[in-house]
Amino acid sequence: MPPQPAGAPARKIILDCDPGHDDAVALLLAHGNPNIELLAVTTVVGNQTLEKVTRNALSVGTIAGITGVPFAAGCDRPLVRTIENAPDIHGDSGMDGPDQPESTIELDPRHAVDLIIETVMAHEPGTVTLVPTAGLTNIAMAARKEPRIVERVKEVVLMGGGYHVGNWSAVAEFNIKIDPEAAHIVFNAGWPVVMVGLDLTHQALATPDVVARIEAVGTKPAKFVMELMEFFTKTYKDAQGFDYPPVHDPCAVAYVIDPTVMTTRKVPVDIELTGTLTLGMTVADFRAPTPADCKTSVAVDLDHEKFWNLVTDALVRIGEVDA
Repeated sequence: MPPQPAGAPARKIILDCDPGHDDAVALLLAHGNPNIELLAVTTVVGNQTLEKVTRNALSVGTIAGITGVPFAAGCDRPLVRTIENAPDIHGDSGMDGPDQPESTIELDPRHAVDLIIETVMAHEPGTVTLVPTAGLTNIAMAARKEPRIVERVKEVVLMGGGYHVGNWSAVAEFNIKIDPEAAHIVFNAGWPVVMVGLDLTHQALATPDVVARIEAVGTKPAKFVMELMEFFTKTYKDAQGFDYPPVHDPCAVAYVIDPTVMTTRKVPVDIELTGTLTLGMTVADFRAPTPADCKTSVAVDLDHEKFWNLVTDALVRIGEVDA
């Protein structure tokens, strides 16, 4: 996907998420960047229960001053597996650290799967990008319920997986492992998929200079991100030994804004569903040559400076919000 030319229309996205500290930053980036038109925000069980992550999404929307965008709750459990959450990383609320305001946003009465389908079908083919930053249950259900969306979606740019790195097991990433059957559906549906996995997002570290730049913005939304990063830094240090936390989910949004923020490589990717030790592994086949009909790509290298410039710029553009 080429960079956005000057004067081009904004890229339309549906953000499917489970806030989550890094999902919150992804939502702020999507809202604050002028090259993105945020069509809908949908939530799915993941970092915490569906009820908690939905509350968190509405809170972030309120903090950011998002209006005119539907927020809808989706699947409250994986397709087949039992529910797995990540309180050791995200806390009991799913977004521990900052105080959260009562939301001023009313939840859309539609199920997230129906909102995804209706939104895709209401826009011209090839204009809507799905950006899942959580387990892929909603996206898989939408593709199964209305298969026509597969040929209408521009591409799926997801945060999940890792072609060499795991975090929920030795070889599997959380978003994929909590619902590997859903991931299998999404990766094999036939639409273009860009996997922004741990190999890439572990390069998106919130280092002290990054945190200082965010603090310098000086607004309430920037202070909120600062408080998110303070909590995230501690839990990632305790749980996974990182000195600075990797801020995964906004990387997927950043790719849609400006694909030159990272390099990608087209390779076949499939999901392991039966391995005793490898369940949920995103198996990327780097053996050359890549088949001509390959629809999957993986993100490889991040331009750290360009990425954090996008995040900081979005916070500047959001400005001060009464929340």
